[in-house]
Amino acid sequence: MSSVFTKIINGELPGRFVYRDETVVAFLTIEPLAYGHTLVVPVQEVDRWTDLDAETWAHLNEVAQKVGQAIIAAFGSPRAGYIIAGFDVPHTHIHVFPTSKMSDYDFANALAMDATDPKKMDEAQAAIRAQLEA
Repeated sequence: MSSVFTKIINGELPGRFVYRDETVVAFLTIEPLAYGHTLVVPVQEVDRWTDLDAETWAHLNEVAQKVGQAIIAAFGSPRAGYIIAGFDVPHTHIHVFPTSKMSDYDFANALAMDATDPKKMDEAQAAIRAQLEA
């Protein structure tokens, strides 16, 4: 059975994409630590990041770095957070988000899907995409 990320990648479920190529996609998470929280995901469905081939792993991180730079520019944050957790969806993904302190890394503080403001989510998507396209 396909993961929820594969369904988003294939257009079966909606997603706010900020980046896409043949190997990697990046889209906003529905339960963000902060507006702009982006998931960088390989198109190939591989559960554990340690099982990715070296080329895909390198490209995934290259895209995560570009997304992180875009997030810093778009949100004026001093840093972009980077987390690989891997327990919520069995499909490798890197969390990249605006951050200014270690406590921002606590998933217990994530906004619930029904608590996010759709307008702020759309604005975050547009801001990151604009930075990536610049």
